[in-house]
Amino acid sequence: MNIRLNGAQHAVPDGATVGALVSGVTGRALAEDGHATDGRKLGVAVARNAEVVPRSQWHSTALADGDDVELVTAVQGG
Repeated sequence: MNIRLNGAQHAVPDGATVGALVSGVTGRALAEDGHATDGRKLGVAVARNAEVVPRSQWHSTALADGDDVELVTAVQGG
């Protein structure tokens, strides 16, 4: 199925979740609570169809064809 990720078309498998998308984009494995399994901080926020998806719900929030997803990562520096 196709979603819009940060303004660009992006194909994801049927049944994909926000958690699977974040894991694929960041290259980091995620625990059920949405935190990285390697213990390092994961500075990511996700909105699906203009609604923030809490990290605790990433694995249970299914994506649907046509969803508009914004994935924002925190960056240090100045």
